[in-house]
Amino acid sequence: MSEKQITGSEALMQALINEGVDTLFGYPGGQAIPLYDKLYNYRDSLRHILVRHEQGATHAAQGYARTSGRVGVVMVTSGPGATNTITGIADAMMDSTPIVVVAGQQASPLLGTDAFQETDLIGITHPITKWAYQIRSVDEVAWAVAQAFYIASHGRPGPVVLDFPKDVQTALTEFKPHHITHIRSYVPVPEMNAKAVAEAARLINSAEKPLALVGQGVILGNAETELTTFLRKGDIPAASTFLGLSALPSDYPLNAGMIGMHGNIAPNLKTNECDVLIAIGMRFDDRVTGNLKTYAPQAKVIHFDIDAAEIDKNVKTTVAVDGDVKETLPAVTRLLREANHTAWRDSFKPLNNRETDKVIRAELFPADGPVRMGEVVNRVSDATGHDAVLVTDVGQNQMMALRYFKFSRTRSVVTSGGLGTMGFGLPAAIGAKLGAPGRTVCLFVGDGGLQMTIQELGTIMQSGVEVKIILMNNSYLGMVRQWQELFFNERYSETPMVNPDFLKIADAYNIPGKRVTNRADLDAAIAEMLTTQGAYLLEVVVEQKGLVYPMIPAGACITDMLLGNE
Repeated sequence: MSEKQITGSEALMQALINEGVDTLFGYPGGQAIPLYDKLYNYRDSLRHILVRHEQGATHAAQGYARTSGRVGVVMVTSGPGATNTITGIADAMMDSTPIVVVAGQQASPLLGTDAFQETDLIGITHPITKWAYQIRSVDEVAWAVAQAFYIASHGRPGPVVLDFPKDVQTALTEFKPHHITHIRSYVPVPEMNAKAVAEAARLINSAEKPLALVGQGVILGNAETELTTFLRKGDIPAASTFLGLSALPSDYPLNAGMIGMHGNIAPNLKTNECDVLIAIGMRFDDRVTGNLKTYAPQAKVIHFDIDAAEIDKNVKTTVAVDGDVKETLPAVTRLLREANHTAWRDSFKPLNNRETDKVIRAELFPADGPVRMGEVVNRVSDATGHDAVLVTDVGQNQMMALRYFKFSRTRSVVTSGGLGTMGFGLPAAIGAKLGAPGRTVCLFVGDGGLQMTIQELGTIMQSGVEVKIILMNNSYLGMVRQWQELFFNERYSETPMVNPDFLKIADAYNIPGKRVTNRADLDAAIAEMLTTQGAYLLEVVVEQKGLVYPMIPAGACITDMLLGNE
């Protein structure tokens, strides 16, 4: 007896449920109507978040994936609906975020005819995905979905696109759940090399000045416990990329802070002083290394990574430890001797004190003048007990938030790293809250970035997602203005912003808020924001021409650090 036949659209719904999906982010349209029609029957199983722009759907899916550890799912229509997802897909690729984008497409007989809202989505997204596939037969829907989720979430995570022609959506099939445990020619986790493990342990055991650089790979690999065991046994100070920040609690004794262009002085300078540099799940981005010719020339470099393509791509390694860090870190740890590097760790303290004296104290505790971004971040972090999820947009607000927000547990940072996408913050915060519904989500955003995706306030209104929005308004495109001040003779070309009344806009979306211009009112406003049920917009008018320091100029040596007042 034949099994009941269902449409390709219903097969998609059942395949998604088979993958454990319970939340979708999307926007319907002509070539996705059959998909949305079947979604109507699955409203008890699949919660759909109706965004106001398809880019918002991809960023929300990213935020969901970052906080939940699951695959974020997007469903959109063809043509402009599909092309509007491109920025989010590229962002997910750069930051190794697992999302699956399902896009409606014109019917198969019309492909290649320039039919209404037809675009070559596979051709467009192939360079910015782990896999992009057009489903041409209804009988492969279950397989394609299973394959998409396997590829997105196994190995180094990333985005996958499924292009779904309308005739395939409406064709009939006998659905059978598909489960994938292996794909021929795809090796998501390279085999661990025992010789490399032994050599890495030997170098660390002989080191007098070891330094670990922690990236997001530790979080993606769920290897936070393995990391702290490794660091503790080797007595190794560790600094983080900003995507890796919450892998270690901010107050962890061996946590040396943040590296990179606007990172902390000590770990940046000590990178060019250490004798063994241990990179763990990070890719030596140019914003971390500065000038590669002068980056850590004195150090033996050990690189732990799941993606062999990252080895020797930017920095030449002495030992490459391929594999899953949840396995490779313990393998090396077992071979380590209990170490004591007190003198080396103590050498960080004068540099930390210097940063406090030259930068931090003035930023966090100014005696007078306009409110500063850093003090806003610091006070919000304190008020949340350092237990909130930090979401940022891009720009000065991002760097200040990453520098001064504190973390007590993992998966607490959602920000756009590699692509640096303005407009990321608001939709990503929506997804982050849905991915971690029991946690407070604080979004720090600038006046420029907020207006890029401000329509997603409508998503908050309709879905009821509780996001605390801290708008740090300086009436400038702040980071570009900073570069113009420092490197372009203060020629502020097209960076001043004439802004609307953000509170009136928020009120139109039934989101309460408050504007603060005086630091004496800041703590009370933060308390009101955190105790108000639902979403809230706290607009803080901050110093117009504030600067984020320290700063390593682009392409400079990491020792060529600007502190602003030296």
